[in-house]
Amino acid sequence: MTASGQLPVFYIGTIPPGATSLTLDGDEGLHAAKVRRIRVGEQIRIADGAGAFADCAVESVAARTLVARVVRHGADPVRRPTITVVQALPKADRGSLAVELLTEAGVDEIVPWQSRNCVARWSDPQKAARGVAKWAVTAREAAKQSRRTRVPIIAPLISTRELLQRAKDQRTIVLHESATASLMQQSFSGVSDLMVIVGPEGGVSPDEVADLRGVGACVVHLGPEVLRTSSAGLAAVAVISALTGRWDAISRS
Repeated sequence: MTASGQLPVFYIGTIPPGATSLTLDGDEGLHAAKVRRIRVGEQIRIADGAGAFADCAVESVAARTLVARVVRHGADPVRRPTITVVQALPKADRGSLAVELLTEAGVDEIVPWQSRNCVARWSDPQKAARGVAKWAVTAREAAKQSRRTRVPIIAPLISTRELLQRAKDQRTIVLHESATASLMQQSFSGVSDLMVIVGPEGGVSPDEVADLRGVGACVVHLGPEVLRTSSAGLAAVAVISALTGRWDAISRS
């Protein structure tokens, strides 16, 4: 069997325990058969997007359907600390870029935030729902490309008031270019769940910073350079993953 970290990943709704055969159909079957051109005899990984997976050998391929024999079942554990990134809405297509990069870095949840300085505005429930749906598609495709068995959750759009409530309940880091503390200086020993807040192009406003500090958030900088909102989250997650050993737990066997 090919090393599991090298297997192409496809998603299915559920993987029944003990299943000996799995079928990809619909868009996922079409993608496997026509886009990836998977052939009989090839090895693939089928995942449910929540950590469970089955490594399989392909037995038949049709136009929109692929049937595979299960070789082994497995499950990837939740890595600690879990990382939620609250991403202030970037302008134009930088939101999709931010979601793609965060997914590839291994985050567990991405929360869109309508902060005060956002240029982009999801101004009504319908627009917000479309934005969340677009981010969810981007996250799923990025997870597949990076061979993740867990697709990050894309949460509904939140306001600053809702963000403050969430920040009360878990360790929270706010990225800000004017902070005096460095992310590299932080200790995450014993932290089970971590939230990282990334501001918009105009930055997190002074009032928002003060309110977040008031509920216990720690405001930090990444370094001397000022990053775009679409890449700052990736840099922060990389630092945190290195400091906490999240990346040490990755197995490619």
